[in-house]
Amino acid sequence: MLEDLPVYLTTRELADLIRVKERKVYDLVATGGVPHSRATGKLLFPRDAVLAWIEEAGDAIPGESRPLVALGSHDPLLEWTLRSSECGLASLFDGSLDGLDRFGRREGVLTGLHVPDEHGDGWNTGIAERLYKYKPVVLIEWAKRQRGLIVAPGNPKRIRGLADLAGKRLVQRQEAAGSHLFLQRMLATAGAGVEAAIQPGPRVRDEREAALAVFSGEADAAFGLETAARQNRLEFIPLRQERFDLLIGRKEYFEAPVQSLLRFTKTAPFAEKATQFGGYDISGLGTVHFNGA
Repeated sequence: MLEDLPVYLTTRELADLIRVKERKVYDLVATGGVPHSRATGKLLFPRDAVLAWIEEAGDAIPGESRPLVALGSHDPLLEWTLRSSECGLASLFDGSLDGLDRFGRREGVLTGLHVPDEHGDGWNTGIAERLYKYKPVVLIEWAKRQRGLIVAPGNPKRIRGLADLAGKRLVQRQEAAGSHLFLQRMLATAGAGVEAAIQPGPRVRDEREAALAVFSGEADAAFGLETAARQNRLEFIPLRQERFDLLIGRKEYFEAPVQSLLRFTKTAPFAEKATQFGGYDISGLGTVHFNGA
């Protein structure tokens, strides 16, 4: 495991890691190609810097550029911005965990996620550190969003909180969705028997479909976003605020498509749309929450 490597590698340890002879390591040092330092005349190689160097070297291989695709969880404001900014990024939104998996396979330049940390009330940094601690990536805040229960106009089922979902039809999300992970955590504290008593509604794959399932009467409630409720003229019962972040390859962060996307977020039309959608707090947009080695 990479985490078991010493903080500073010897020449032999580095040679074994990158599968070359020690002579090749000395050549890399002579050309300045590998991060290193000297202590009492002995070469040492900082583990984190070396792992980042290995990853960046892989990114530099011709033909290995990431496709211009935004992956991960569906966010209505991000989806609108991808189109309106004319940044050139396509989208493939199929859940936070799906996006992380595809991003790891280099299928896109960024991925959106809202995964609650295992401990505490944080978001996304826990899984980013676990999966990308030694990778050249950056996790930046997109927006804080209001998440809660979407119900029919007039709230005919008298749903006020998670405990009232017992016996009701609830929209189902794919297991790779951040909303599914978040709901499971909240249901664990909602009281004995609540989760088991919920009736399964239709399974959907994004926020828009979740709201439409309530609008059409196929479900009594959905665990969704305030903006999705507003767009479909449904009622919304707020439960928690969550943070939606973008995990971006460091190289791709500085290239034109991502920069065009982020530049558009500084404009008046973007701010107006965030207000119009509702349920968004974009005051922290661009804040760095994790920076890989």
